[in-house]
Amino acid sequence: MTTSHAEPLSFNPVDNERLARLCGPLDENLKQIETGLDVTVQRRGESFRVQGEQAKTAVEALTRLYLLAEKQELSIDDVQLCLVELRRHAPNGATAAAEDEDEDAPVLVTRRGDLRGRTPRQSRYIKAIQQHDITFGIGPAGTGKTYLAVGCAVDAMERDTVKRIVLVRPAVEAGEKLGFLPGDLAQKVDPYLRPLYDALYDLMGFDRVTRLFEKNLIEIAPLAYMRGRTLNNAFIILDEAQNTTPEQMKMFLTRIGFGSRAVITGDVTQIDLARHQKSGLVEVERILDKVRGIHFHHFQSDDVVRHPLVQKIVDAYDQYQSKQDEKSQA
Repeated sequence: MTTSHAEPLSFNPVDNERLARLCGPLDENLKQIETGLDVTVQRRGESFRVQGEQAKTAVEALTRLYLLAEKQELSIDDVQLCLVELRRHAPNGATAAAEDEDEDAPVLVTRRGDLRGRTPRQSRYIKAIQQHDITFGIGPAGTGKTYLAVGCAVDAMERDTVKRIVLVRPAVEAGEKLGFLPGDLAQKVDPYLRPLYDALYDLMGFDRVTRLFEKNLIEIAPLAYMRGRTLNNAFIILDEAQNTTPEQMKMFLTRIGFGSRAVITGDVTQIDLARHQKSGLVEVERILDKVRGIHFHHFQSDDVVRHPLVQKIVDAYDQYQSKQDEKSQA
């Protein structure tokens, strides 16, 4: 039986404008905190009372956001990012295990000067990419696998350690094939690579990305067209790698040339291959786990940097799958 905790909080001296920014229109920011931390927030004027297992974490979130509200309006993004950064704290307010703390989290050189890991595993992921020629980022949706990989690619181009960026993705979707889509190769592949485009536009700006595409310094390449190529001095990202076959994975990994770096990202719980096909991402770790220069990095649900409900959705699916596995083994 769990015990409910209650924490009082009061802001003095009273600043009604800051309080209004903290709460948001129709108390929307408070609702985000309630949803994200499974707490109840009661407010009367400048006084708050928080109830729930994570009441202390919620009080810390309110305090941080109140300080931030001194100079600016608070967006939903500000609130959700604050909750993400507080996840490394235990319910009683104590910090997580020492091994999860990272004081030297690298900051990437992009149009967004503050691009860094928001959780300890994200920071270690960036370090792994910078220190290894081939890095696998494996984990659930929303953990920053692809976005941070693109950030590292942009950073490497800004520092002139690579000459171009190559974006690769298997064209495996719900019953749709490239041949059924209109247009040339780029237009056919475009829907599959949209998440990578979005990250590039955010980190480099639309105009610069367009110019680099025109100069072929950023290239899109469907996995099926990678055979026979050797990519030198490039930063290569293979996204949605759970939808590669073992043969495709081997083919891709052997395309990497001198001065190149590769990041392979995927979520092994979202495989869209036909039932009789094995996933290359599932198999590759068993084959290459001991190979020096290759790093496998695993994310967990508490690394999700999206709407707070995404972490709960991931956890719920994991619990459901575990129960199903237990039933099938019984």
